[in-house]
Amino acid sequence: MDCARILSLQGEIAMKTGKILVPLSVVLAVALSAAVAAAADFDWTRDFNIRAEADRDGFRAQLSTRFKIGDTQVQVVLGNVDSPADAYMVLRLGEMSSRPVDEVLDRYRTEKGKGWGALAMSLGIKPGSKEFQALKQGSDITGSAGGNKGNGKDKGKGKG
Repeated sequence: MDCARILSLQGEIAMKTGKILVPLSVVLAVALSAAVAAAADFDWTRDFNIRAEADRDGFRAQLSTRFKIGDTQVQVVLGNVDSPADAYMVLRLGEMSSRPVDEVLDRYRTEKGKGWGALAMSLGIKPGSKEFQALKQGSDITGSAGGNKGNGKDKGKGKG
């Protein structure tokens, strides 16, 4: 093969690669920005986890009281999730969707990588619904181990 033919083949390969890489890069950028936006919807979980970890017994009692379940069931849920906020979300999604906690836990295990919004939708909680908005706003547990101060609607308004 002569040098001109090799250069021609390299040019063709570069063009074909570019035709694939540019659209792929765009798709990845859109997917990542959507994931970041979805994660921001549930950023209240960070503070929630810090408070819950600081008072584990109080947090378990709050979950038990809030969801009207025994400490044993609370401990089962906590033992099957990654964080206290995940336990709250599993219980809250079960309540909102009228599904048993075991079913929500099973879905959590298989779908948690997709995010809370996707899990909520798979349980029949529609995006934009008041239930979905309540999930994004924060927990409805108050006290030292959890609870969102305010509903987030006034973030950044009225300052200065």
